[in-house]
Amino acid sequence: MSVRRLYETTYILNAALEDADIDAIVKRVNDFLEENGAQMVELNKMGRRRLAYPIKKKYNGFYVYTAFDAPSEALPLLEKFFFLEEGVMRHLILQLDPKLREFRKVRAEAQAIRAAAMAEAAKTGMPIL
Repeated sequence: MSVRRLYETTYILNAALEDADIDAIVKRVNDFLEENGAQMVELNKMGRRRLAYPIKKKYNGFYVYTAFDAPSEALPLLEKFFFLEEGVMRHLILQLDPKLREFRKVRAEAQAIRAAAMAEAAKTGMPIL
């Protein structure tokens, strides 16, 4: 029996790759997920960042966050795909609690409202409480 759950994965690509190569790897990962019955929920290319410690003698990485709904049988296949993909330096796959997803959405909306209020206050010169 196939159990569908919400998962999230963050993977780090080699930052020395060209943007076109990075986009190609991200597309391959998304296509692989869809071929194995996953539905994409969210994709966030966070960009190049300095690593906390060297990985494979590299000090920078390109971070990609993906949330997807998939059957549990797809996870071992995705693990193997990440292991065989040369551009992927590290990856982590977690089961995502729907309550946590809702909390993140509410928090993002609150931050957007706060940022808009700060921008408005900066225009008018009023203090922010």
